[in-house]
Amino acid sequence: MKKSVYFFAVVLLLSGSVQAQKKKDKDNAKAKLDSIAAIASSKEPEKKASIADKIKSSRKYAGLFTLYQDTVTGSVQMYITKDQLGKDFIYQSFSMGGPTQLFLNQNMIRTNFAFKIKKSFDKLEFSEENTNFYYDANNAVSKAANVDVAAAVFYADKIAAQDSAGYLVPVDGLLLGDKLDPVKPVLPPTIPPGMVFNLGSLNSSKSKYDSLRSFPENTDILVSLAYDNPAPFNTGEKDITDARYVRVRMQHSFLAVPQNDFRARRDDPRVGYFGAEVDDLTSTSYTPYKDFISRWYLKKKDESAALSEPVEPIVFWIENTTPVELRPIIKAAGEKWNEAFEKAGFKNAVVMKEMPDTATWDPADVRYNVIRWVSSPYPSYGAIGPSFFNPLTGQILGADITIEWQTGAGIARQQPLYEDAASYQSLTQKLQAAAEKQQVAQALFGKNHLAACTLANELAMQYQSGISAVETMYDDATNEQKAAAINKMHEQFLYYLVLHEMGHTLGLNHNMKASQMLSPAQLNDTALTHTIGLQGSVMDYPAVNVSLDKSKQGDFYTIKTGPYDWWAIEYGYTPFTTASEEAGLKKILSRSTDPQLVFGNDADDMRSPGNGIDPRVMINDLSNDMAVYAEDRFKLVNTIMPKLKQKFAKPDQSYQELRGRYGTLLNQRYSMASALTRYIGGVYVDRSFPGQNATVKPFTPVPEDYQKKALALLSKYIYAPDAFNADSALYPYLQIQRRSYDFFGNTEDFKPQNAVRMLQESTLDFFLHPTTLKRISNSSLYGNTYSLAEVMSDLTKAVFSADLGTNVNLYRQNLQTLYVDDLSDIVKDTRYYDYVSKAAALASLKKIKSMMTTAVSTNEQTKAHRGNIVFMIDKALDTSK
Repeated sequence: MKKSVYFFAVVLLLSGSVQAQKKKDKDNAKAKLDSIAAIASSKEPEKKASIADKIKSSRKYAGLFTLYQDTVTGSVQMYITKDQLGKDFIYQSFSMGGPTQLFLNQNMIRTNFAFKIKKSFDKLEFSEENTNFYYDANNAVSKAANVDVAAAVFYADKIAAQDSAGYLVPVDGLLLGDKLDPVKPVLPPTIPPGMVFNLGSLNSSKSKYDSLRSFPENTDILVSLAYDNPAPFNTGEKDITDARYVRVRMQHSFLAVPQNDFRARRDDPRVGYFGAEVDDLTSTSYTPYKDFISRWYLKKKDESAALSEPVEPIVFWIENTTPVELRPIIKAAGEKWNEAFEKAGFKNAVVMKEMPDTATWDPADVRYNVIRWVSSPYPSYGAIGPSFFNPLTGQILGADITIEWQTGAGIARQQPLYEDAASYQSLTQKLQAAAEKQQVAQALFGKNHLAACTLANELAMQYQSGISAVETMYDDATNEQKAAAINKMHEQFLYYLVLHEMGHTLGLNHNMKASQMLSPAQLNDTALTHTIGLQGSVMDYPAVNVSLDKSKQGDFYTIKTGPYDWWAIEYGYTPFTTASEEAGLKKILSRSTDPQLVFGNDADDMRSPGNGIDPRVMINDLSNDMAVYAEDRFKLVNTIMPKLKQKFAKPDQSYQELRGRYGTLLNQRYSMASALTRYIGGVYVDRSFPGQNATVKPFTPVPEDYQKKALALLSKYIYAPDAFNADSALYPYLQIQRRSYDFFGNTEDFKPQNAVRMLQESTLDFFLHPTTLKRISNSSLYGNTYSLAEVMSDLTKAVFSADLGTNVNLYRQNLQTLYVDDLSDIVKDTRYYDYVSKAAALASLKKIKSMMTTAVSTNEQTKAHRGNIVFMIDKALDTSK
């Protein structure tokens, strides 16, 4: 009992001690907190960092947007004034150097959009504006404008500091990334990994700023973006130093929206301008479009004068990279556009100046429009003339022309037409390959059709063909006369190149129909061509004009703008008051039925099988009678071929030039054959509106006799057993100059059967394309009298009839095998071809098999060939059961 009492007493004592200690600790803790609070209350409140604090180690670039770059880290901050919030600005990007396989050439115009900057609590947001829609303010529906349009905030960051006038925000994440313009193309997953060169992943830590510039109306930032790809499937060309580590130089340009009285001018399908598509969501029209064109802001000094100089002309500077001896030609060519502007009421609208070597301005400054000369190892274009415009109105804000040195010198990049080994793809495989190619093109440059301008390359190939013609046909001329002809051709070539690219910078897109203006007999009438030109527009891709009779030779290329160019500039640039504009434009457009003003652009052209329907909208053609013109050109090529070795196999050099010359002439055959094929199943298009008293319907099938004439020419100059006899003496000499191990894994011998096969195959690919076959049938319902069965019957005769009584040469063996293989694919196809096409193909196979039973074969190779043809047909017929 005493122990229990004692234990209880001890517990009470200990408990009291613990409680006392807790109270003491609590009091001490409170005392400490009171002490800390007292100390804190005695200090000044912590100040937020000021703008001065944030930029104390930075260099300032004042302008539209003021930039501050830290001189130690290189990091950039942007100052946005409060009155800039909510305003429209314009963004424009340029590639300034990178892999040309990805169209990242120097000064390639890329992304363009309107944007706004808004404040959201402690952040600034940069958002792209959607300019695709229009709402009439007088319609109540406009109160719901853009309710279902997805917003696009492409950058946001916390405000680093602010003052009474604005905000400072870090922008490294905006400028050293891919938020503004994703440089790396997003390829469809169906594209094989090694098909296109791949940049890899952006490495922000290795990316940097190259230069910053800011002016009152624009701010330009040039950056160097680093991309890493540890295991590249495609290592690129020689311009890629190391495919694992690639740099791309990009320029970001921010521009103020011009404050002037510029009015958007509506687009029209009868004339070809670049511009913007805008849908009117408050319209009940069948064509609810508010599309507008891109054009420069020109205003007359004297608004009452019929012809007046502009307040501010369109000024182009010939950059000091341009060869000195070529500058006068370029200056004169650019100023040739003033003839067109006079139709719109402007005198001296285009001014060409030379950039002095002492110039202190940078040609990359968007305030200067320049024509520059570059030399790239693997250019994706020979020359390009893009412009960029205000996406809200269409006002062109800047433009540049870039010309590749080799192209400007008239050197053609050899096309793989005659080098490529036969692919031996089925028709369906080719269709799939074409679809993949289109997907890649879409990923690389989207809707930027300027990036797809191949005029310079086509023009250079035509030019080289012309040089070969002059060199071989002017045998009886003196060296001085021959040199004069070549110099004239090169000068006119340069004139045309500059005229075409200048047209793009003025807003004009291609007109592939313009070469139809003159008849073959008129092409060398200089009294006519010096007045209206060789073609309706310089925006076409023409064939070089070389006469079979050199005594009648006129201009090789047109050296002036044509009637369509004058009319298009009149439409785009004639000043009108708001009240008179619509009536004035309708009056100009009413003349679209004039044969000299015909128009058809890339959307209509037929250069690729399956594209377009009007055979007159084609590249590398000339005159309004392609049958006559093509036959003259086939004869010209066959005349030149036997003379090539004598002229171009020169002492002390390899046979490389001879091989190149042969390739350009083979390309002439390809161009002529391609143009002719388009007439079979072709449909002439007229875009005049009701009320213009047009003499033709919107769609008119090519007359049957002309279709047959085109096929007959192909039969004679492409399919016939003797079509390539003129070439045979050259084959042992078509040797590539050896460079180290450059043809390692391949053989160096020229392969004539592949060259001819590719040419013949290209024509069959068009004839037997599902789009062509379906159009032949569809057009029979509104005027085409040349049925699909008849077309295939005539094609079968062209491919087989000429040698049924004799042996079949190698060219024809390939042609016949290709044709039967293609027909077999059509019969077996379950995806692309319609019933009529399959029926016609089946009938043709049976007819060919019947031919083989009576054909005469006296050598083993012909017997083997015809046995294979029968085997292929039996296999196709068996599969089709």
